[in-house]
Amino acid sequence: MPALRTSSITTLLSVVLLSLALSACGFKLQRSYQIPEHLSQLHLASSDQYSELTRLLSDRLRVNSIDLVDANKQTPTLRLINDSLERATLSLYPNGNVAEYELIYHVNYSVALPDGEPEFFETAIRRDYKDDPRTALAKSREMELLVKEMRQQAADRIVQTLATIN
Repeated sequence: MPALRTSSITTLLSVVLLSLALSACGFKLQRSYQIPEHLSQLHLASSDQYSELTRLLSDRLRVNSIDLVDANKQTPTLRLINDSLERATLSLYPNGNVAEYELIYHVNYSVALPDGEPEFFETAIRRDYKDDPRTALAKSREMELLVKEMRQQAADRIVQTLATIN
């Protein structure tokens, strides 16, 4: 019986110490941000209300307990100015065909607090993409998935930026 008690006490002590260590280093679950109270209600403005980035960002804001409301003078506004995808050549095959691209997804946005000037932000997500002309269909699907992942990361970065605004 004493061996069982020692084992359970050791396990309990280990769990407590691990919890303290994680909280001391500032560990947080991914996509969980502490948004300031003055941003608990927000107006999301976008030139394309039906774009994938706008939809992803709306979902991320709701997950972080931010209510999306209509525009008024007392509500902060998050404005998606534009987003674009750029493709740059990284390397070539010996025959001159492109072997590898760098995909760069840019998002420009602003946050305007009530009675304040808007602050402008930019985020850029980069990914390498190997191109093989023999598997064009599979590579186009891979590129679609990469762009979707880049949009998700951009939405996360925008919410992360909101957590830093005073």
